[in-house]
Amino acid sequence: MADLTQRQVKILKCIAEEFIETATPVGSETLERKFSLGISSATIRNEMSALTQMGYLKKSHLSAGRQPTSLGLKYYVRNLMVPKNLSITEEVGVKEKIWDYRNEFDKLIRESTRELASRTRSMAIATSDQGAIYSCGASNLLEEPEFFNIDVTKAVLSLVDNSNYWFEIINRSTSLEGENVVHLLIGEDLGMEHLEPCGFIYQRYQAGPHQGILGIVGPARFKYQQVVPIVDYFAELISALSR
Repeated sequence: MADLTQRQVKILKCIAEEFIETATPVGSETLERKFSLGISSATIRNEMSALTQMGYLKKSHLSAGRQPTSLGLKYYVRNLMVPKNLSITEEVGVKEKIWDYRNEFDKLIRESTRELASRTRSMAIATSDQGAIYSCGASNLLEEPEFFNIDVTKAVLSLVDNSNYWFEIINRSTSLEGENVVHLLIGEDLGMEHLEPCGFIYQRYQAGPHQGILGIVGPARFKYQQVVPIVDYFAELISALSR
């Protein structure tokens, strides 16, 4: 991975956050107008071109703007993002929703999947070591512009009950990233043409004798600051409740 200058890091961070917020490619004029970068529009364009050549940004087919690639979004999440952790009130609220199911694993995972989908406004997916797939919140996808494209929505929905697909990409991801991090699969990581605008964030849990993953599917431009800590917290809570 190429080393980025501080100026390139700042530009990438601004583009990532603007794209996440607006779902539209970002141009140099927008960066110059909205962010205090202290450099000219021409310099911004040159740095955007350099970031594109390095694989962190890509050109839009519809405008002169750029948007982060999967590499760019992962760099943003791993190195630049400031997580917004759940408040104590929010943590208590989650615990209250699933506490009564702590001794019934199947109900615990089902309720956790339902609550995770609700809190992230995404489609939640969970797996168990018995090969089961749990999902909830598919209708949330229809609120995001990426899923106005029927081919994208059909591709995601066709995979809901496809356990082979989920276990395959989970195993591949874990071998690349290790066990303990929140895993990010974005765009081409998902291995299907129509999933390019999508993302999958998940974390592993170990609930007594049971293990698996809990995560969310949605647009590649997830509000990562909020949803990464939520996914991580749910996985930790399931593990803690079932010890």
